[in-house]
Amino acid sequence: MTTPPPPSEPPREHGWPGWENPAAPGAPGAPSVPAPPAVPGALVTIGDIACTRAEVVTPSGTAPIGQVTWTFTDMSRTTRTIPTWAIVCAIVFFVFCLLGLLFLLAKEDRTEGTVQVVVQGPRFLHQVQLPVSSVGQVQDYNARVGYARSLSAAAGPF
Repeated sequence: MTTPPPPSEPPREHGWPGWENPAAPGAPGAPSVPAPPAVPGALVTIGDIACTRAEVVTPSGTAPIGQVTWTFTDMSRTTRTIPTWAIVCAIVFFVFCLLGLLFLLAKEDRTEGTVQVVVQGPRFLHQVQLPVSSVGQVQDYNARVGYARSLSAAAGPF
């Protein structure tokens, strides 16, 4: 009995061989969020930035938390469109009755883009751009930066 030859392409976890799912983690063109550093005692992490009570830890280095300033920039955009299913239902039900036009009142919000977080201090600068896909993610990152600002203010300048 012979064994079958190995497949020409290894099986993929997300989709058929030869087909790339742009939303799959690690797929080409998929947004990647940097892994937060493993910092013991981290109170908040924002992308690859971690804050403790005494310092800010980033891949660029470490700085005392009282000497840094924080900048949050929302570079996302939210669009409101009529979803495809509503257009199809409106066309199908328009034939039966004019109430099918009510499907055109359905709206869908779509958020895309990034937020930018910059932490800077004397002889220290680090920035990270984080992809967002909902308004809730933008608000979450904004709240995290607000908390990091409060940690900086509570520590005071060293």
